[in-house]
This record gives sequence, structure tokens and C-alpha cells, in this order.
Amino acid sequence: MSSASWHARIGCGGEVGAGFLVSERHVLTCAHVVRGSGTAPVTVSFPHRDDLGEVTAAVGAHGGWDGRGDDLGDLAVLELEHAVPVRPAEFAAPEDAYAEPRPRLLVYGFPKGYREGTLAEYRATAAQRIADEWVQLEAWSAHGQPLAPGFSGAAVTLADSNRVVGMVSAATRASSGVRNGRMLPTSVMARYWPPLGDLVPTPGHHRAAKERLRALVDRAAGTGVARDPERLYRDAVGPLGPPVPPEGFGSLWSAAWYVLSEVEDPDAVTRLADRLAGLLEAPAPPAPPTPGECGESGEPGEPGEPRELPVWSPILIEIDHSGAGDDQLLVEVSAYREGLRHPVGSHTVAAGHVRRYVQERVDDAFSHLTPGTDELLAFVLPRALLNWPVAQWECGADDPTPLGCSYPLVVTDRSRRKGGLRHRLARKWEHLDERPTTVLHRVECGTQEKPNKLRFRLRRDGADLAGFAAPPRAGRAGPDADVTHFDVSLTAPVPVLVWPRTGCDDSDHHTTDKGCAGSDFLDRMAAHVDGHPPAELPRTILTLRESAEASDEPDTHWARDVQLLWDDPRCFPDAPAAHRHSPVA
Repeated sequence: MSSASWHARIGCGGEVGAGFLVSERHVLTCAHVVRGSGTAPVTVSFPHRDDLGEVTAAVGAHGGWDGRGDDLGDLAVLELEHAVPVRPAEFAAPEDAYAEPRPRLLVYGFPKGYREGTLAEYRATAAQRIADEWVQLEAWSAHGQPLAPGFSGAAVTLADSNRVVGMVSAATRASSGVRNGRMLPTSVMARYWPPLGDLVPTPGHHRAAKERLRALVDRAAGTGVARDPERLYRDAVGPLGPPVPPEGFGSLWSAAWYVLSEVEDPDAVTRLADRLAGLLEAPAPPAPPTPGECGESGEPGEPGEPRELPVWSPILIEIDHSGAGDDQLLVEVSAYREGLRHPVGSHTVAAGHVRRYVQERVDDAFSHLTPGTDELLAFVLPRALLNWPVAQWECGADDPTPLGCSYPLVVTDRSRRKGGLRHRLARKWEHLDERPTTVLHRVECGTQEKPNKLRFRLRRDGADLAGFAAPPRAGRAGPDADVTHFDVSLTAPVPVLVWPRTGCDDSDHHTTDKGCAGSDFLDRMAAHVDGHPPAELPRTILTLRESAEASDEPDTHWARDVQLLWDDPRCFPDAPAAHRHSPVA
């Protein structure tokens, strides 16, 4: 068994699972095995190398599994605190698992009572994948060790070569009498962790072509070239090639790997690589002018030097009612890297402790961002909490600087993260890419315009930015409550909304000739945002918040409490969903 010393036992809190070494410092396992890593240490041991003891590890990458829906993305990459002198696992071509006759597959796991591990024998039922994610496993015989808790994350290997073809992610409950399970094939695992693509064989593709494509994808990461993987994929496979999968591509790498692992035409790899090379070598288009810098008064200064639009690397802070009581909120923090979502922490906390939890987890999230890209803090909030002063929260216990003065910070409405609204928002942003400037559409304090007429005006004018002179009301009380102008703007939908978090909130105020603070806010805001690209607005608002904080009287500065709702779905790809209770966990 010396050739299988790469088998690993994973411990995290009360959870025990399996894993396998793929480099001197990286171990693969299921995400649900280490779901408690935010509060409990992760340890890795190697049953065939007792001399190494337990090695501490951290979750370095994540497939997006979150325990709340389907089990998609149930992959975690563990980074060991130090390298281990163990030869990593070797990989077979993914299709070798489905050869005829079906080969015997071995699984090495750690069910209860087997701390040293035990083997189970299985085979693939068919090459067809379930939900384009899993291959079904069935017992090799009616006797022997069944899959059970403790096998999660175990490598599935060919019995005759000990080469890896997949990883156990789920099993039928023993009480059902059915001895089936699920395997996450290596071809699917590589979608979630690009370095695995270098290890998994892709028959039919020359190694040099594969390495060239991978290098170009790495170069394109964090640039505008990587923003439309579906279009690049269609260019590579042509009009008669396989269509884009229903779930689309979460990153340029996932599209490239799909070409390598799923498309039979070997020339598609060359076409994709040539297309990427051409885009990366093309001269960059002239950058739009940078918004003017602001002095202490907050008035626009002279235009600065041109610069490229930011390529945002978002940190997502999702806050929602937990259902455990009015004072209990579910807070989830995650980071996006190359289009993939990496969970950082999830916890139900009292409302008064949300700020501290966010401060701690946001700091951790920065380790997941792509170096050289622009960080963006995005708070996903229920509609009733959209006016929360999150931009004024301190960066940390030792740094009183407001978050909104340290990083571009935006909020978005939780209801716009799903369904038709999200689809329509994505289409609007595609049109915004063709329009380099924006215009503020004003909604005055105490406006007499009916909400349905505002909806018509916003749609007729193709509004991309709506500015409100007053903060939104706390929220509608029920289905029979009046629809507000703010509700209309959210559902029209207008991609970007801005308003003063405090200020004029007199609903009976019908004129603007008495020095209305809200109208003054809109006048000043228009001077800063009109004519600038929508993608640049988070940075523009950051500059305004910094100017307010640095002014002689920051508490009375017109821009101190500006709230920006900025919502580009392409920056926040849908994370793979996951089962609330894993069949193996």
C-alpha cells in the first residue's frame, strides 16, 4: 500500500471524512466534510504514514457548496501548513471509469470503527452524469463494505492501476437497502479548481496545446477578456458545436475546461487559444476619463489621468432574517475569484453582533481575491435593511476607518438575486457596456408622480441610474401595502440607485423651493456621476465618501451618508446550490 500513501483522513470538529493528496501541500475532499472550518480546526493525517502525525490545514479553494440546496460544488481544496514527503495521487483519463466491461473501483474511507480506514468496492453504473455533476456508483457485489459516513471525499480509483477517476460525494442511506452512491468525476472537479486540469489526462489533446490554453486563461484572469466566457466558447466550437450548458460558465476557465474535457473536436482548443491570444495582444481601447478628484468641499476638481475601468473582485456579505427570532440574522461572507465563489464564513448572530462578525470575516475574505484586481464589498440585504449604515461600519477593532472610505462598497436587494429580475438586470448591463456614460434620473422628495408613471418613465428612458432625494421607507408591510417609487425602481429594474441615507424624509414635502436637502443632494450627485461609466460608480462614490470623511465637518457633509445600490449580476455569478443535509454527512 506504499503506492497509496496519498490517502488522507480529514477531521473537522465532529466531522470525519476522507481525502487525497494531489501535490505536496494540497489535499482534495468534500466541502461538507470541512463545513465547520470557520470555527473548528481542520486536520489531515495519512494512515500509511503514521510518522507524519496530524497536519493542520486551511480551506484554500471551494466549489461553492453551501449546504442549502443541491449538492453541486461539493469540493474543497485543503492547503497543508507544510509540505509532506508523500508522492501525490496519479490520475487516469475520466472515461476509463466507464470502459467495458465496467472496471472495479476501489474507495478508501474512514467509517465509524475504522480509524485506520477500510476499502469498499464499487463500479460506475453508466457514463451519464446526473445533473451534469455526478456519476452514479453501485456496489460491486451484494456483500462487503457499503459506502457510509466517513467515505465522503475518498478518492475513487481503478483497482488495477490505483489511478484516480473521481471522488465520493454522497451515498444512499443504509436503511434504504440500496447500496448506491455518487462520484464527482475528476473532469467535473477540475471545473471548480483549475490546477487540477493540469493533472487530469485529456485524451485527444496534445499536452502543448493544453498548456498553452491554460497559460492564456491565467493571463486573461482579471481582465475584460474573461467577462464573456459563453461568447468565447461559441467562437471556439462554432455554430454546429455543442451548445453552452444550461447553467452557463461561471468563469473563463470553466469554459476552457469544457472545451478540453467535453468537446470532441480537437481543433476547438486551438481556436479558443488563438482567440484569447488575439484579444490579449490587441491594443487596449482608449480609457474613459477618470472622475474629477474632490476637495474637502466635495466639489469636482480637474479631471485626472485616464485609467481603465475596474475589474471587480467582489466580497459578498449576505444578511438575512434567520427565522430564529427577530433579533437573529444569518450572515454569510464569501469571496469571488475567477468567477468562482469561495465561502469564508456563515453564522447566525444577534443583530447587535453583525458588525463585528462582518469585520472579522471580511478580513479573512481578502486572501481569496485575485491579486491585482479591484476589491468590491457588496452587502446583499433584505429590502427593509437596505438603508443600514454599512458604509459607516469601522474596518476593525484596531482601525476606525469606515468601510466605505477604505473600499468601494455597495448594497443590493436580496430579491434581485434570483429569477426574472436577475435575468433582466444582466441584459441591461450588456447594453450599458455599449454606453460609456450614465445620466442621473431624479426622483424628488415628495414627488406627485404616480409610481406606475415612474416605472413607465424609467423604462422609456432606459434609465441606468435613479437618484432619490429621500431615503426609502423601511419596507412595505404586506401584499396590500402601497407600492413606493423605490419599489418601482428596484423592480423596473434600474441597475444603479443612489440616495442619502439620512436627510429629508418628510413625505408631505411637495415643493423644492425651501432649500430641500434632498434636492441639493441630487444636484451635487448629478455633478459627480453624470457622464461617467456605470461600472466606475463604486469607485466614484468611494471618492465622495473619502472627501466627506476628510472635510472639516464630516457629520454635516452632503455625501457622508450616500448609499449606493449597484447590481451587476456578472460580478456575482450564481453559486452552485447544495443540499441542506448531505446524504453522506
